[in-house]
This record gives sequence, structure tokens and C-alpha cells, in this order.
Amino acid sequence: MRVNIFVEDYFFLKYIGCATAARTLYKRLAQLPGMEISRNSYRDAFDLTHYHTFGPWALYHQKVTNGKKVLTAHSTPRINDGNIAFSTRINRMYPKIYQKFDHIITISEPCHQEIRQMMPDMPVTLIPNGIDREYFCRNEEKRRLFREGFGIDDDRTVVLSVGQQTPRKGIYDFLSLANRHREVIWIWVGGFPYGTLSKDYTRIQRIKSRCHENVIFAGVIEDISGAYSGADIFFMPSYAETFGLVIVEALSSGLPVIARDIYEFRQIFGDSVLYFTNPDEAGELVNDRDLLREYAAKARGSTRKYDITDIAEMHQHLYRELIES
Repeated sequence: MRVNIFVEDYFFLKYIGCATAARTLYKRLAQLPGMEISRNSYRDAFDLTHYHTFGPWALYHQKVTNGKKVLTAHSTPRINDGNIAFSTRINRMYPKIYQKFDHIITISEPCHQEIRQMMPDMPVTLIPNGIDREYFCRNEEKRRLFREGFGIDDDRTVVLSVGQQTPRKGIYDFLSLANRHREVIWIWVGGFPYGTLSKDYTRIQRIKSRCHENVIFAGVIEDISGAYSGADIFFMPSYAETFGLVIVEALSSGLPVIARDIYEFRQIFGDSVLYFTNPDEAGELVNDRDLLREYAAKARGSTRKYDITDIAEMHQHLYRELIES
């Protein structure tokens, strides 16, 4: 079975969630028997190409390759609002683009419902994103190095957020809480992969310049597991997601997670995380040590179903069905 994993993970786009998911899947598929895997290949013939993005390079590649063409719906119209400028115009393009593929993989039940409603005749299969749980685990040496790198004392509480710096990701609530709880260190990992096309780019940069010393914008970190190990709490204030890969990474790293109370998080993560509806509730949870310890204790165990080995085998089974059909 010859399969090509295609993802436009160029420049800063290599750090967005779909690129991370695609690389993780590629590495594990390459270890499965009966698989001949390539990534971003334009040259060879394949039985199936699995796309994780549908930008200009992917759509060009689609025209020059044979075999089945599958797309994972990491991005849907719903999550563009508050994330990208001109989202209304971009969202109109989704049905036309999706029709170019033979099959769509959805990554959560809310994502699945959205695709089915938008494209009722498109064949779809739900397979969640997976993570390497051996990599995403608490490491005391990485914790020490991460904190030393940012000059953070051992006794300081660190709240970590990971994602694009956009309104949809909840950065305004992050900034508000950081200003109100200056006894806590607040770290945001991630940047603006879409540059000035990111929603509220100029406004967010202006607010960041006025932050107090307890706020750290770390940018892109190559060894993201070090950030999870160095933190005490993971804060996910996003208003909309198709999955929430960083929540799985944080839970696997043993962190208690405080997430916005939205339907998709409730449906995907159930009682594995703590929920808030407004910044005051989030602030109370940050200071509830007993409750945080309780959720930290069960965090890693809740991620077993997202182990990349099992997820890769689910993809392999689907590939075989599509190729043989």
C-alpha cells in the first residue's frame, strides 16, 4: 500500500495543529507493516494521498496525482471566525473545495456533524487525532530546563496556553486573567502563523506590549513537551475547535486542564477537564489547589484512546477499504 501524507507545513505553518497531527501520523504509519509511506511527494505514484490542508500547494498537487484522495477536516468554516481576517469570504469556498476529495476524515463528533450538515452526500469517517504519549509525558529535567530558560522560580505557579494568538483562541481572556492574577506566571506558546491576516493582529500586538512581567510570550518552542513539563496548569480559553489537540497533549503530560465550557470540549473530553464560562470562574479554578491536584491525577489516563499507534491503525484500515473499493 503506497500512501502519501500531504500537509502544507511550510514556514510558520509547520507549528499549527494540523501540521503536528500530520507529522505524528506519518511517523507512526511508517512503522506499520504493509505500508510504504511518503510525505509531501510530488514525484511518485500512490494508491492514496491523505491531505491535511487544502491550500494552493495541496490543490495543485491534487491535480497532478492519481489514486484516492482523502482529506482530514482539521479546519472547518466554524473555526475561522475570530481567527482569520476575511473569514466570511473564505468560508464560502469550503463546499467547493471539499467536493474535490473522495473521502473526508472528521476528527470529532462536532466536526463530523458540521461536515455532514454542509456536505450530506460526502462519504465521511470519524478518526480522532492522535499523539505520541511517550513524548508527551512529564519530565522533571525538561521542567527544570524550561523554567531556568525563562527565569522562573520553582515555587511559582505557571499557567500555560498553546495556540495562535487570536480572538478565537481566547487570548483576550488570557491577558485579562494575567493582569488580575499577577502572583501567577502566564505563558503563551505560539504566534501568528497567518501574519497580519490574523484577526486583530495590530490590536493584540499593542496589548501585549503593555503586559506586566508575569506574562511571557514564548513564541514557537521546538520541544513543546518541555513547556508542558514546566507548567502547572494548562489553560484553554478557545471559543471554537474541531478537536483541541493541545488539550490531549497537556493531559498526557499530567497537567490539569481548565477549558472554556463549549459543546465540543464537553463532548470530546467529558469530565477529564475543568470548565469555565467567564474569566472570574477561570481565576477561581486557577487557585483551587485541591481540585487541580484531583484532575492532574487522572489527566494522563484519560488520553489512552488517543495513542497514535491505535489511531494510525485506524487510518491504515480506512486506507485499505478505500483503495480496494
